[in-house]
Amino acid sequence: MRVRPATIDDISLIFAFIQKKSEFDRSVGAYSGVLQVTEDKIRKTIFAAVPFSYVLFAENSKQVVGFALYGFRYSSFVGQPSIWLDDLYVDEEMRSQGTGIALMNYLAQIAKENSCTHIAWTADTRNIRGLKFYDRLGAKIIEQTGDRCFFSWTP
Repeated sequence: MRVRPATIDDISLIFAFIQKKSEFDRSVGAYSGVLQVTEDKIRKTIFAAVPFSYVLFAENSKQVVGFALYGFRYSSFVGQPSIWLDDLYVDEEMRSQGTGIALMNYLAQIAKENSCTHIAWTADTRNIRGLKFYDRLGAKIIEQTGDRCFFSWTP
């Protein structure tokens, strides 16, 4: 398994993984909206002079099998950044084979290199498999509102 940052040549792949993630979220009842993202929006926001988010891909010898979309936040009170993980998705047939942990370990390295205090994200309570993965990772639920769990992980 290899993890790498996305390049501008990956715009259509980023778009495809966002679609897969939204379909997964729909399947567990966590998303019912209409996707408004386009490849053009990805180009203008992720590959802008000042990117609003970043993308990592996990790939095996044959294809890309997972992705993570994240950004940095800054706490003026702490004087340090943290990472907000917006999306983590692994193709169904590649789950439980180390893809998710490879992506999270790469993200942990980015956090370390940037003196981040932690990595945070949300997950739906109906995503049982995902919640078990985050628990094994050592992430802590810091708040729960309805079906939404707010996680914090200090690698």
